[in-house]
Amino acid sequence: MTSGPVRGGRSSFLALRFALRELRGGLRGFYVFIACIALGVMAIAGVGSVAASLSEGLAREGRTLLGGDVAFSLIQREARPDEVAFLRSRGQLTVAATLRAMARTGDGRLALVELKAVDGAYPMLGELTLEPKLPVADLLAERDAAFGAAADSTLLARLDLKIGDRISIGSASFEIRSVVNAEPDKLAGGVGLGPRFLISEAGLRATGLLQPGSLVRWIYRVKLPDNATDDRAATALIDDVRHVLPEAGWEIRSRSNASPQLERTIGRFTQFLTLVGLAALLVGGVGVANAVKSHIDRRRDVIAAFKALGATGRDVFTIYLTQVILLAGIGSAIGLAAGAALPFIIVGVFGKLLPLPVVPALHADELALSFVYGLLTALAFGLWPLGRVHDVPVAALFREAVTSEWHRPRWRYLALMAVVIALLVAVVIGLAYDKRVAAAFVVSSIAVFALLRGIAAGLMAVARRLPRSRFTMLRLAIANIHRPGALTPSVVMSLGLGLAVLVTITQIDGNLRRQFMAALPERAPSFYFIDIPTNEAGRFGEFLKNTAPESTVEDVPMLRGRIVSARGVKAEDLKASTDSEWVLQSDRGLTYTGEIPKGSKIVEGQWWGVDYSGPPLVSMEKKIADGLGLKIGDEIVVNVLGRDIPAEIGNLRTVDWQSLGINFVLVFSPNAFKGAPHTHIATLTETHPDSAGDARIIKAVADAFPMVTSVRVREALETIGTVVTNLVLAIRGASAVTLISAILVLGGALAAGHRHRVYDAVILKTLGATRARLLGAYALEYLMIGFATAVFGVIAGSIAAWLIVTRLMTLSFVWQAGSATAVVAAALVVTVGLGLAGTLLALNQKPATVLRNL
Repeated sequence: MTSGPVRGGRSSFLALRFALRELRGGLRGFYVFIACIALGVMAIAGVGSVAASLSEGLAREGRTLLGGDVAFSLIQREARPDEVAFLRSRGQLTVAATLRAMARTGDGRLALVELKAVDGAYPMLGELTLEPKLPVADLLAERDAAFGAAADSTLLARLDLKIGDRISIGSASFEIRSVVNAEPDKLAGGVGLGPRFLISEAGLRATGLLQPGSLVRWIYRVKLPDNATDDRAATALIDDVRHVLPEAGWEIRSRSNASPQLERTIGRFTQFLTLVGLAALLVGGVGVANAVKSHIDRRRDVIAAFKALGATGRDVFTIYLTQVILLAGIGSAIGLAAGAALPFIIVGVFGKLLPLPVVPALHADELALSFVYGLLTALAFGLWPLGRVHDVPVAALFREAVTSEWHRPRWRYLALMAVVIALLVAVVIGLAYDKRVAAAFVVSSIAVFALLRGIAAGLMAVARRLPRSRFTMLRLAIANIHRPGALTPSVVMSLGLGLAVLVTITQIDGNLRRQFMAALPERAPSFYFIDIPTNEAGRFGEFLKNTAPESTVEDVPMLRGRIVSARGVKAEDLKASTDSEWVLQSDRGLTYTGEIPKGSKIVEGQWWGVDYSGPPLVSMEKKIADGLGLKIGDEIVVNVLGRDIPAEIGNLRTVDWQSLGINFVLVFSPNAFKGAPHTHIATLTETHPDSAGDARIIKAVADAFPMVTSVRVREALETIGTVVTNLVLAIRGASAVTLISAILVLGGALAAGHRHRVYDAVILKTLGATRARLLGAYALEYLMIGFATAVFGVIAGSIAAWLIVTRLMTLSFVWQAGSATAVVAAALVVTVGLGLAGTLLALNQKPATVLRNL
């Protein structure tokens, strides 16, 4: 060792040498440190790598998923001949139409299907997988008074059908000639409420379902010539179409955004899982702090020796900081290896079962970001105990202390820690998909850590002020909670955040299951009926009232349209909030009425009244208007059936979406769509619904009105619930990492206090305490700390879940007492179990060995 402090490059080299020399003795005491960093980094790297592989797959397979280079879609109308001719002049064109319809067997069984009609050029890209395999022309051709069709296997199972059987849709008969196993463009179509039924365009026209205003989406896909297949050519085509056909009302997608909604969903879900992984890393940060503190405590004599030989406090700090960075690097490297392998494992295990195009690859940017998260987290939590090494006295060489006197680190180290935390916050928020959510996560994390520290201090203060108990075990337990060097802060910090995350996930899970898979809301409709011809709307309503006399029928006109501009600003240029941008992303349901819709309440402005006949007005949902920056008096323009229709915002409404009744974001005055062809939509709300009655209503409607499609609300919610359940499973998987980290940190905290427990046990046993009494005292101590922490976890997690469910998901929230109770019980079992396991080891120590060193 040099006789004086060294600086510059030589100082750094010496710090590295001494750090490595100390680590040559093994990583004892740092296994929890490394495991916590590895788990958090693995979660973040795994989520990022899978998301990047999926995004790469979507980009690479964009043409196939879209079915062409550019897709132009219209709702409720076919493209005019001049529009079709223009598109055909720019490349190869294929046309498809999608809608929902009722399929009917010969013996009267019915099922909702997602109808898809295609022409002879389908598919231009990719492969339609059929069983048995048939040419599309032969599959869909008309033979023996029946059009050919291919059906999803779900439909065959639901209606007990087989290849060769016939069903009717509308006025046409179809023979099932094959089973659809995969469609190349299925992802671009979103989630369907029924099984696929593939037919020809001629077959669709024969059904009689193509009525004015029917909810049919026509999709025109253009495949550019081979010498013009780059993104610039696709963009040029889109610009030309918008210039030549400005009021067509197209919804346009290119191969670079084949499924915008899917990409947005992936982005949001990836951010959520990344934040869950970051929560695991933050929980692990507590383990880092505990491990560093314990290590410094064990090395006090070494630190004192360094100083006795001339090292300054800064030199010692540099040595142990280098150790922390090296250990964080080891943990991060392990996590990076596991996270980078995740896309390859998923593809290798699940392979062709995956519904999404995952292209496994190493994504250096995602891995680098995960490494930065791991390193910054380790430094953010490790710098506080590291800063204290500066002031370890040389006298520690000559005096053994059972407990160490720790003080606040010097300001320079606090400033360094603040810089690291600021960098971590900047990375979390700056790179987030939704910066508002990321900022809320950061604020919540800081608040939770502050509350946990306050709860630990409060628990110790209460224990200190409690009256002295006559029961020895209880007296010992209470004293252990507040004594110097108590485990209370470590246990509360270790367990609290993990429990809060667990409660949040279980509460969200329970509420989503209740919302989509349990009982329907009170007075929710049993059925939706769509594509009711306008001239039949009155007769259809009377028919429903006669069929189900005790039920309530609601009927409104319905059109589809796109917002093309607001306040004179094009829709694509509007700065919409994340809560409202979905309104601009596709066509929306529209209606007109002279009366305030049920489930709506006017909060700004005045309703126009039944007899209004002035310029078109529109009523807008309040939250959406606020998100788009719109107010009463602003003008919005919607494109309906190829016409741009301007309307002034006359009032703003709040809407009770959870009633599942008919309601719309945009409601127009009665004269806004005068003369426009449209259909009606109706709901039927039963007083006492049952399966037999539902089947009877569906059959009666199909017999009397074959053009009308019946959608059973419960079945639709079950379909959505299945998707939600799969998402929750992924969230549970990511949350499991947080829980594992919490358990590891808790175990590490208890292990860090093992030396003090040994001293306590030996002294108390020497003074006459029995093994059973000590075990009882320690069990009571862990029970009280665990219970207090669990109560906090339940309260904090429930509040977080309430905010997420009510504010982000806009659903109702019901506190799930059962899951909360289970979390409390699990916390107590884990805390007491791990605590007693460490206590038994301490009790097994021979008193003579310990007493000899006192």
